[in-house]
Order: sequence, then structure tokens, then C-alpha cells
Amino acid sequence: MTARFDIALVREQGVDFAVVNVKRHVFDDRRAQEDLAATLVPHVGAIPVVFMAQDSRGKATYVGRRDLVRFLANLFVEQLPWRTATLRI
Repeated sequence: MTARFDIALVREQGVDFAVVNVKRHVFDDRRAQEDLAATLVPHVGAIPVVFMAQDSRGKATYVGRRDLVRFLANLFVEQLPWRTATLRI
């Protein structure tokens, strides 16, 4: 099975990480996050993954490594280098 994801690969202060836009049910389910992060490794490498969900107004909420979440909280979602990836899951 394949699924499409919006992913931003970011390098900030020498740290590479991925931001993945997910549906709320993935955002709220730690096990689903772990499974998706493992699925992403062949595509993005063994880098930290931050999950993002947006509310009906487009306001982003993040979950992941605290330092990365704090960094992302100071950005507009549109500033991230988004691309759509189709992954086999």
C-alpha cells in the first residue's frame, strides 16, 4: 500500500530533521508515530522526525524532540521546504 505525505527536510544549526504533516489520529497516537517514523528511515535517513497537525484554521501543532518543536513554533508553516512524497507503507 502507498500513502502520500507532505514532508519538509530541514537543516538548522547543523541538525537535520524531518517535519511530517499528519492527520490528527496519527498525531494523537504515539504508536502510529513510531511506526511512521520507522517507515520514513529508508527515505529520509535516521534523522529526528517531528509530526505536525493543523487545526481547521491552519494553526500548526508539533510533537517530537522538544528543541525542534520550540524552533518550529517560531516559524510560519509556509517557511518550511515542503514536498509531497509517496511512500510504500
